[in-house]
Amino acid sequence: MNHGNYDSEPNQKINWHIIRIIWPYLMEYRSRVALALGFLILAKLGSVVGPFILKHIVDALDTEKSQLIAAPIALVFAYGLARFANVLFGELRDTIFGRVTERAMRKIGLEVFQHLHNLDLDFHLNRRTGGLSRDIERGTTGISFLMRFFVFNIVPTFIEIFMVVGIFLFNYGWGFALITLVAVILYTGYSVVATEWRTQFVREANIADSASNTRAVDSLLNFETVKYFTN
Repeated sequence: MNHGNYDSEPNQKINWHIIRIIWPYLMEYRSRVALALGFLILAKLGSVVGPFILKHIVDALDTEKSQLIAAPIALVFAYGLARFANVLFGELRDTIFGRVTERAMRKIGLEVFQHLHNLDLDFHLNRRTGGLSRDIERGTTGISFLMRFFVFNIVPTFIEIFMVVGIFLFNYGWGFALITLVAVILYTGYSVVATEWRTQFVREANIADSASNTRAVDSLLNFETVKYFTN
């Protein structure tokens, strides 16, 4: 028999294991994920190439008047094309990946709904409908955020760091590349620690929100009792 346990005291640390849970939902649409990552890489290339084109534009304008103006105009066009490619591939990425997140949210929401119906009578007699519905809504929305964060933030950040460090190493030597890499590592460590610290307040806010929603919804579901036993 399934027993319904409602845990009001969640773990105080970020559960990074959740990435392994959502991984199968990403692999189910691996072709779309791969295509979205391809568009993401192209968008990142456009954003990285842009500053170099801008540098050549400035260099081309700082020349003798006898030089033809065609080169700066072509470079300006190339810079605009790079910026356009960055935006275009970013929009294509979101369009392709949107179906992945929506289908994952639908499947996970359905699995949670079926699980709730499979729980025993004790759970449903002691249910907190308002807080439970808010938790389900918050959870399915969080799945979409986690998928986009993992695919479009973590993975591309490593790709962009690799590209920028490689550019610094090739053009300016290992000193600038090392400084950039160390700065990124320190910032990443600080971000993880700060996120761990901030998460406890987010959880407290979520618990308070669920509790208030529980009271509001349950009072409406038990309208007769509230009317009979209160002024």
